Amino acid sequence: MRIADLIDAFRPADGPPPRSLGAFFMWCLSGAWAPLIGAAALSALAGVMEVVTAWYLGAVVDLAGLNQPERIVTDHWPFLLGFVLFMMLVRPVAFGLSSASNSIVVQPNVLPLVLSRLHRWTMGQAVTFFDNDFAGRIAQKQMQTARAVTDVASETINTISFALASLIGSVAFLIAIDARMAAVMAVWVVLYVLLIRAFLPRIRARSAERAGARALVTGQVVDTITNIKTVKLFAHAEHEDKAALRAMAGFRERAVDFGVLSAMFRYSLMTLSGLLPVALIGGTLWLWTRGAASPGDIAAAGAVSIRIAQMTGWVSFTLMSIYSSIGEVEDGMRTLTPPHQLTDAPDAITLERVRGDIRFEDVSFAYGRASGGLSHVTLHVAPGEKIGIVGASGAGKSTLVALLLRLYDAEEGRILIDGHDVRDVTQESLRRQIAMVTQETAMFNRSARDNILYGRPDATEDEVIAAARAAEADDFIRALRDHKGRVGYDAHLGDRGVKLSGGQRQRIALARAFLKNAPILVLDEATSALDSEVEAQVQEALHRVMQGKTVLAIAHRLSTIAEMDRIVVLDAGRIVEEGTHAELLARGGLYARYWARQSGGFICMDEAAE
Repeated sequence: MRIADLIDAFRPADGPPPRSLGAFFMWCLSGAWAPLIGAAALSALAGVMEVVTAWYLGAVVDLAGLNQPERIVTDHWPFLLGFVLFMMLVRPVAFGLSSASNSIVVQPNVLPLVLSRLHRWTMGQAVTFFDNDFAGRIAQKQMQTARAVTDVASETINTISFALASLIGSVAFLIAIDARMAAVMAVWVVLYVLLIRAFLPRIRARSAERAGARALVTGQVVDTITNIKTVKLFAHAEHEDKAALRAMAGFRERAVDFGVLSAMFRYSLMTLSGLLPVALIGGTLWLWTRGAASPGDIAAAGAVSIRIAQMTGWVSFTLMSIYSSIGEVEDGMRTLTPPHQLTDAPDAITLERVRGDIRFEDVSFAYGRASGGLSHVTLHVAPGEKIGIVGASGAGKSTLVALLLRLYDAEEGRILIDGHDVRDVTQESLRRQIAMVTQETAMFNRSARDNILYGRPDATEDEVIAAARAAEADDFIRALRDHKGRVGYDAHLGDRGVKLSGGQRQRIALARAFLKNAPILVLDEATSALDSEVEAQVQEALHRVMQGKTVLAIAHRLSTIAEMDRIVVLDAGRIVEEGTHAELLARGGLYARYWARQSGGFICMDEAAE
């Protein structure tokens, strides 16, 4: 095994992330503690080397004062050889092992370990979690928190363990010279700790404020760039620029506040650091005048004090960095650790391939509001039945589908698939039973092949091409070329498929659904972005793929669902009509009004809602 593999960088977490700081760090680093402790021990060993170096320096000075120069090598060569071996072999090996443990074992593994755990947890959140935040801000918080935890772990090992070992060794060394020098050192350490306690909590708080302001800038900029076409179409570049500048101004103020505190801390620290060499060298010199210390003791005490004074700045700025990182971790925790609102039942079963029998039994859902969504809907869709769902905007069509997919839990009633309550099966196995094509097609900035393979990742190349042909997408895919020269099925589609037309995106989405071959097919305005000729071609493909499947098709273009086995009309969250196209026209109700008032084959929503 390579030493780089001592930490399993992608080991799953044990349970949900805690919401208290110490427990959260334990959760992030669980499974990695043995290598982390080993790295800390090696860092401490390197710290002890500094004290041994100072002792050797003092011993050499004393040796030079006791012997004639021409005899120092012949009389004391074993000691001098030990000094050379220590400086050329032992000390470099100790520092090398410490550096390797941190740079090879800790840093490359802790960040992916923490990031993968946070990402898995975030992926399990309900859609409302993502609806209520910026996508860019969530991604920023994941990376910020993982990096901050990594920095805390790495700097604690690399600096704190090293410094503590050096400090403890220095105290022991000073006790060997004179206990009074150790007492001087102890008083200085107390003053140092008091200084740290005075500044670092404030630094931690201001760091959290700075991190929050930085994430807000990221969220604002990402939101603007994500919707850049809308920005340009509405000529709102200046408006977006002002919004970004407001966020940046907030971040700048938080950064200035942090900088002022940091400068005050550094000045106080440098003043205190300068006190230590004065106290230790002066004290040892005073002992020497009374015959209680040797010149070597003065040199050694001076080396120790100067090294600790130098190290004090390094350690203090590291502590400031650690506290800043802790502030960022706390900020990230507030965003990333809320418990999942939509979870699998403890005894949830894995749903095997279903026949497609769907039942809504007195289902109500209003997104936690007093009204909206669905109200007491009862609907049965038999296996293989194809129903159209019609209604004005806000009638509850999309809510019906979202509840079927268990993107939300019904507030009243229940939904059954083949007799299984959707709350009693795992979410993953439920959604594997349903293929969906929406009006707002979702594309990844990956190759056309990868986007189609999302329907069934283990499909063969022939199956991918067959699905693309069925969706009338093969011809335009073969003509694709991206900015890196990749062509055809290897060409990348850009962020959210931006390089494709709306019709092309929907045809790739249809190919993905064809490839998934799920027993239940949901079409939410699946052909709305297609021109008449292409729609006719895709409709033929849809008829083929719908064979033997239970189909729920939402449409404003009523001609696309007129041939469904049954049409369900929703109004204000309730089912107000059901029947075939002909039956509903003969009834002369809401559907008939839709049909009469449609313009160009679409429901005229403003009139229909009157």
